[in-house]
Amino acid sequence: MQTFPNLASLKSQVGQEIGTTPYMTVTQEMINDFAKATQDFQWIHVDVEMAKQHSPFKTPVAHGFLTLSLAPKFMADLFKVESVKMGVNYGANKIRFTSAVPSGSQVRMRASLMEAEGAKPSGLRITMNCIFEIEGQEKPACVAELISMLYE
Repeated sequence: MQTFPNLASLKSQVGQEIGTTPYMTVTQEMINDFAKATQDFQWIHVDVEMAKQHSPFKTPVAHGFLTLSLAPKFMADLFKVESVKMGVNYGANKIRFTSAVPSGSQVRMRASLMEAEGAKPSGLRITMNCIFEIEGQEKPACVAELISMLYE
């Protein structure tokens, strides 16, 4: 994890890779809980037997938005700005789900700081290029430009 004393020190990292998180297992329990929270019970996510029989992956796969929703946890694993009192998700410029995440996969996130602009009051709007990688697979699961607001 990288620690920055303030927003100015984070801003100095524009154009740089911030880091890569440790791998995290995406379990079937996580997938089922996400299905409950979003009411998305498509069999490809929650029905192990149907997936074995009919899915090209032969196992359930995580919802794309479940993979994306790991971004705040992964961001917290990557860096901290000591002076920041609050951070919020602001949006996304681009999101692509480029590969399925089979249940039981190990996923991590690699992130680079693309932009950092001042925001009132006493804040910084950052845009991160986030690549969600699956262990042992060259093609990423998701590539996203995510925007956050950080306030001192």
